[in-house]
Amino acid sequence: MANLVIVESPSKAATIKGYLGSNYKVVASKGHVRDLPKSKLGVDVENNFEAHYINIRGKGDLIKEIKKEAKAANKIFLATDPDREGEAISWHLATALGIPPEKTLRVTFNEITKTAVKTAIKEPRAIDMDLVNSQQARRILDRIVGYKLSPFLWKYVRSGLSAGRVQSVATRIIVEREEEIRAFVPVEYWTVDATLCADNGQEFTVRFYGDKNGKIKLNCEEDAMRVVRAVNGGDFKVSSVRKSKKKKLPAPPFTTSTMQQEASKKLGFQSQRIMRIAQELYEGVNVGQENGGIQGLITYMRTDSQRVSAQAQAEARDYIGSKYGDKYYPKTARSYKTKAGAQDAHEAIRPARIDLEPAMIKKYVTSDQFKLYKLIWERFIASQMESAVLSTVTADFESAGYIFRTSGYTVDFQGYMAVYEESEDDTRRAADEVSEQKNIRLPDVKEGQSIGFVGTDSAKHFTEPPARYNDASLIKFLEEKGIGRPSTFATIITTIITRNYVKREGKALVPTPTGELTNKLMKESFPDIVDYAFTAQMEDNLDRIENGGTTVNDVLSGFWQGFEVELNAANEKMQSEELEIPVEETDIICDKCGSKMIVKNGRYGKFAACPNYPQCRNTKPLVKPKDTDEENVSEEKKPIIADFKCEKCGSDMVQRSGRFGTFFACVRYPECDFTKQKTRDIGVACPKCASKIVMKTGRNRTVFYSCERYPECDFSSWDLPTNEKCPDCGEMLYRKKGQAMLVCKAKGCSFKKPIETSGDEQ
Repeated sequence: MANLVIVESPSKAATIKGYLGSNYKVVASKGHVRDLPKSKLGVDVENNFEAHYINIRGKGDLIKEIKKEAKAANKIFLATDPDREGEAISWHLATALGIPPEKTLRVTFNEITKTAVKTAIKEPRAIDMDLVNSQQARRILDRIVGYKLSPFLWKYVRSGLSAGRVQSVATRIIVEREEEIRAFVPVEYWTVDATLCADNGQEFTVRFYGDKNGKIKLNCEEDAMRVVRAVNGGDFKVSSVRKSKKKKLPAPPFTTSTMQQEASKKLGFQSQRIMRIAQELYEGVNVGQENGGIQGLITYMRTDSQRVSAQAQAEARDYIGSKYGDKYYPKTARSYKTKAGAQDAHEAIRPARIDLEPAMIKKYVTSDQFKLYKLIWERFIASQMESAVLSTVTADFESAGYIFRTSGYTVDFQGYMAVYEESEDDTRRAADEVSEQKNIRLPDVKEGQSIGFVGTDSAKHFTEPPARYNDASLIKFLEEKGIGRPSTFATIITTIITRNYVKREGKALVPTPTGELTNKLMKESFPDIVDYAFTAQMEDNLDRIENGGTTVNDVLSGFWQGFEVELNAANEKMQSEELEIPVEETDIICDKCGSKMIVKNGRYGKFAACPNYPQCRNTKPLVKPKDTDEENVSEEKKPIIADFKCEKCGSDMVQRSGRFGTFFACVRYPECDFTKQKTRDIGVACPKCASKIVMKTGRNRTVFYSCERYPECDFSSWDLPTNEKCPDCGEMLYRKKGQAMLVCKAKGCSFKKPIETSGDEQ
């Protein structure tokens, strides 16, 4: 009997199958198989918060299939991700499949390489119930908050809203930044630059700093002109020159948080996109036979740790020495201290194979995969290299009692900078600050030397408000405050956007009117839920469950006691108050009554509606015209306009989503009700009329295939038509729906054959 290995992802299954022999069968659960029911709370708050789990709808056939494999297996290895979520998935699998404890073998690996996988299989362990309980506590906690708060928001704000524990805090952060920006009062200030000329004729610029007593701010034009009048045409002397050498240390290897921040800054990726690509790199990508075929390219991407294994350090040292020379790595291997309170279960994020340079895999991976892998690879290599050596210079020039300054540095030894440089923080510098300039070319000046004067230039500025949060800066703030965990940051941002509490404007995260109203209500009625310290403490409590320091019941009962009191008090308070619900206006004019239409939310998304409802029931779709500047609109917000016109009125057709799937509708709906189902050409000719066969979506989002000339040609099939011909009768072969099997449907022909696949197709 073969051994069974169960993972979450089909791509992960394909990678692992290539490392294990024929005695192992690898299948994928496709994530969780059990969860709390959607239709009810599913948690008995009166009975020690007992959770009622059910099999997830749609997973029944998959569970039966895996259960059949499990019964026939000699040993069952649960190889889900090495974190709380993965541990919980293994526990749910063991329960759903009825696997006895003696046959339940939990294995984890920080990287999906042949060595790591085989080593893990040799060293199985039992399921860690502390990890499971920690994840259960989070799930139950979030379920209680969501199911108790959401009806409250439906009643007093808007139907359909959904509340979340950590998401509410994230919304508060963004709303409060917006309030700061609105309250900001710009302050005028001036800068004065002087252009000087050295004896060799080289001109350079210096900026006004102050006088011998220190820095002076120029708050108005008169202040600036006073300086200009004093120094114009005067003598400038070098009052001081300070030169020094300093070492610049490399940044540590990535944690989940720093990877998301840096990829957001350098690559412009959103957090959800970053984590999706990282998951693909971890689970395995085919990088060509010359590079080893299917490979897990990075270590596990959900980690707080900056620790690196001794083996990886040694491999990096060998690579750096052979590639750059011995002087490019330090005498002792670099180690980085993990932040206090961080989870240290896994290494930092690094390439699984140091020798697999980004250029070697570029032609085998997607553009996004290449960019993120290159960032991770370069950051890790640089983290193990020697420091850069910089020569810094700061020179002060005095005229009429005023000091002008310039400063900068040159690179004497690149060190790690030969591979990678970390992005600067997105903090705004005041324009009158004298910042360091890289590779500044100052003439060789000495103290007391006279310098020729060329001219002055003054400019007016205004202080700027704090920048709105983007993915990188919000993640940094969440991490600093201990809100959520790095593995949840991407989900937090995605959720508050999906729930319409926050929207994207370019890269900035901006609160919606609904988000601002909800935040106001939450701060007044549920101050603990949106309190930074309270939320951070709850994360610490979940960590304590994982470490065996407390129990699920203690954490949940402590939370429930205070939350229940707040919930009852909030309901009583709101009985006597009325909330003014904000509306979002559009530029669309109602063509029936002339009012400016407002944005409403329906079952299938946003639409424009007349504010005079029910007297005027006019509605319109929200569509951005083709000729509008879409540069600052995020991709997910842009409507998809078809490359064909409405067959009734000739207007544009725009993609919509309905109960039976995706379709195209006329932009003039409801005046024009023409619709056309969305189809996709599969590159196969119709066996009846030789036209194209297209893929369509039917009721309950089921996929089928039919001739594009339907109903003139009535060809249709639930199975996928192919370009292959039956060797027995010459007719078209079909891929059987849900199976890796080719069959012939010709009358009287029974030909069929299995499809060879790499990995188990689910």
